[in-house]
Amino acid sequence: MQFLSLTAVARVMLRAPFVFAAMFLATTTTPAAASPQSRTGDCPVGIYQMGGGSKLDVGVGDGDHMRWYMEDGTTGLLARDAKGAWTSTQGWTGRPDGKRVLFDCDEHTINFTGDSGKRIPLEVTNVTFQGAGVQLAGRLVMPQGAARVPIVVLVHGSENTSALDSYSLQRQLPADGIGVFVYDKRGTGKSGGVYTQNYLLLVDDAIAAMNEAKRLAGDRAGRVGYQGGSQAGWVIPLAAKIEPVDFAIVGFGLAVSPLDEDREAVAFDLTSRGYGPDVVAKATEISDAVAAIIVSGFRKGYDQLATVRARYSKEPWFKYVHGDVTFFFLETTEAKLREEGPVLLAGVPANYDAMPVLRNLDTPQLWILATDDYDAPSAETERRLRALQVKGKPITVAVFPRTEHGIYEYETTADGERLDTRNPEGYFVMMRDFILHGRLEAGRYGTSTIYRPATASSDADARH
Repeated sequence: MQFLSLTAVARVMLRAPFVFAAMFLATTTTPAAASPQSRTGDCPVGIYQMGGGSKLDVGVGDGDHMRWYMEDGTTGLLARDAKGAWTSTQGWTGRPDGKRVLFDCDEHTINFTGDSGKRIPLEVTNVTFQGAGVQLAGRLVMPQGAARVPIVVLVHGSENTSALDSYSLQRQLPADGIGVFVYDKRGTGKSGGVYTQNYLLLVDDAIAAMNEAKRLAGDRAGRVGYQGGSQAGWVIPLAAKIEPVDFAIVGFGLAVSPLDEDREAVAFDLTSRGYGPDVVAKATEISDAVAAIIVSGFRKGYDQLATVRARYSKEPWFKYVHGDVTFFFLETTEAKLREEGPVLLAGVPANYDAMPVLRNLDTPQLWILATDDYDAPSAETERRLRALQVKGKPITVAVFPRTEHGIYEYETTADGERLDTRNPEGYFVMMRDFILHGRLEAGRYGTSTIYRPATASSDADARH
């Protein structure tokens, strides 16, 4: 299936909670083995205490590149120059930012554009453990010492890349006194099994990871919980309901179904370009026709899709109808959809209703949403979560303006493409504080608007 370049698919897989990873996996081979520099603690991978007081994480990037992150959300991609130094480009823009980096692997030090730093030692335990019928590869990363610390299990989104290789929080959080357990999703990285979008299987795996994290941490395990983004927004609450934990953090996830996600994404495609409710209503007929095909198991509904496509294909707004999956149906023949659709969407719970779980979940939760999320539009999810707050649920909602899926700030090019530049200030700190204290501190976290639980504050001071 060649409707997207591999670069575009890889980019989307890190963002879209629904089906893109399944589409990609259907057309690629097993993921490549991990880079020899990918293990936490190998030089230059690590987190460094900088002379200026900040912490700088360096992890595996794309291909032979490395990626750095500051705790304020700034980031860049590192590539070697002809002299052996590493030079940086801003965010995901590909634009040089003037930063040069040198590593001394013998001394475990870094020079980051003139600021020297020393790698922070962490305690690392690599393990394999039993998931739901498969062997999974995991890693516990702890701050040094014997103190009792919170433990957070990092739950993946829909990506098919190795979390063990790519998740920077496995170093950033332990450097701030938090234990982290990270694992490769089934069918990815070093884990066994077949990649799936079946939430119940993914929930079972997440619970197994939590139990393994507590076993490994032993007496050092304090409060325990989950953190994850995108697809994890459906997995984490269900896992927390089945086996209670002390906290849960969801970034850019949804409280609507995957099919509603696609409908909302189609609507957002158009409203963000200035089209009104009349056009959105017409476009919704298209996404509803797509939904009918999916719900039927790709057995019927093609006449309905053909009818609405013929009715609206000449409209000026039609070219902007994309959504999370609708565009694929508009670009693909019926024969190909019948043949490949059931495989591509195998295991996807298209009508999964998240609300019964959320209504009955008493775990303190932090939901972090992006206002400009094309892949997982956040408006309805924010409305539902705030309604649950009113009913007394311990949910904190943080909304970052002018950010997209991944909670990335972005630039928009002349042709409308978004180039991500960084995470906003306050994004990492709010997750750290919630894990450490079970709540956010008073005051602001960057530009975010924070809606605190009704049990924690009055309506008058719920917004900061």
